[in-house]
Amino acid sequence: MILEERDYHIFPGRLGDFLKAYETLGLDIQRRFLGEFIGHFVTETGELNHVVALWRYESMADREARRALMLAHEPWQDYLAAIKGMIQSQQTRLLTPTSLSPMR
Repeated sequence: MILEERDYHIFPGRLGDFLKAYETLGLDIQRRFLGEFIGHFVTETGELNHVVALWRYESMADREARRALMLAHEPWQDYLAAIKGMIQSQQTRLLTPTSLSPMR
């Protein structure tokens, strides 16, 4: 099992637009293609205009196959066009659980 943490820094003043676009255009597509959605979060303190999404995959191969299918899906391209210019920066982390983790 791997956990993908996608970390977005949204331009100030655009967080509401980004969340609305994701809710109406992006999330259903990702749920259809990517599998287990763990959660979607915004920061309350510290770095503002910060969004974190978590997804669970069985393996790197599972992640790669699912993301390839989603990227080829035309409505996903429409979502990407809708959020163009809203994201200041993005980081993606792929996490593997240790033996101490209850999620494996």
